Amino acid sequence: MRIATYNVEWFDALFDDDGALLDDSVPSARHSVTRAGQIAALGQVFHAVDADAVMVIEAPDQSRRRSTVAALERFAAHHRLRTSAALIGFANDSQQEIALLYDPAMMVARHDPGGSMPSLLLGEPDPPFDRALGIDIDNDGAVEEVGFSKPPLEVTLALQGGGDLRLIGVHLKSKAPYGTRSKAQAVRVSIDNRRKQLAQSLWLRRRVVGHLEKGHALVVLGDFNDGPGLDEYEKLFGRSGLEVVLGWDGPPDLRLFDPHARLALGPRRAALPASSRFYVVQVRRYLSAMLDYVMVSPDLRALDPQWRIWHPFDDPDCYRDVALREALLAASDHFPVTVDLPLPASPKAKDGV
Repeated sequence: MRIATYNVEWFDALFDDDGALLDDSVPSARHSVTRAGQIAALGQVFHAVDADAVMVIEAPDQSRRRSTVAALERFAAHHRLRTSAALIGFANDSQQEIALLYDPAMMVARHDPGGSMPSLLLGEPDPPFDRALGIDIDNDGAVEEVGFSKPPLEVTLALQGGGDLRLIGVHLKSKAPYGTRSKAQAVRVSIDNRRKQLAQSLWLRRRVVGHLEKGHALVVLGDFNDGPGLDEYEKLFGRSGLEVVLGWDGPPDLRLFDPHARLALGPRRAALPASSRFYVVQVRRYLSAMLDYVMVSPDLRALDPQWRIWHPFDDPDCYRDVALREALLAASDHFPVTVDLPLPASPKAKDGV
């Protein structure tokens, strides 16, 4: 089974209020790409990745006028994708939802928000992610209210081949000081954003511990907007949010694993993996960063899963396939990250269908 996370930049701008694709020559919200060009590129990428389930980060908007599910299912029908069913959890106000696009022949998916899982380590259950939680962020005895601008999507997959798999789709707070007008303001905003990002990571970690204590097969995936050394304010807090979610220094049976996170957290190397590529106007250069992860529980790690970042320049197969390479560059400023899990096949797959 292949599970993917994919942050699709400005996905919402490709649909009208009825969820119909704006498949025309009008410029998309992506620089130098038309809406038709981005739609075509996305279709090619989704087909090439061919995942059984895709956690879509920055999915189309859910509101009184717009439907995330309708938009994604129309997108899937337009491109004849086998991931033809969509699921959303708690909507947010950012026009960047977290949603799951999946193959209904392989699994049944349901939104399964936490809040009913008491933990041996943590005590009483935490509330669902659309509410607030009191956390001592600084270990100073002061409890502060923590909330998510984009509540994580918690999903239980009932697999056709047998068994359940839990997914938590994540889009944590960005630490970039957007909209600031002075260096002093940028410093203040950067520190405040990192603090919020760390707080969200701490709450997410609590939910992870609850699942792992119960022996659930768990995949935590999405855009974490974090990694050691990504900004100079990390040392103020002593650790990155990525380390917190992974449980990097915790008991082995309560740790998550992602090989790209291990590389990022290990000794500094000249080259590190990257899942995103942004153009920086001020210096007229592209910046690459590792932001997107697929973390698995210890039981899934024991199955020897295989990870892949579909980077158009770093992945040799993506680079050699010129059409796919260009599609990856046109579709988004992030690239898909996949994990192949040797889970029981569906009845159709066993029959060779």
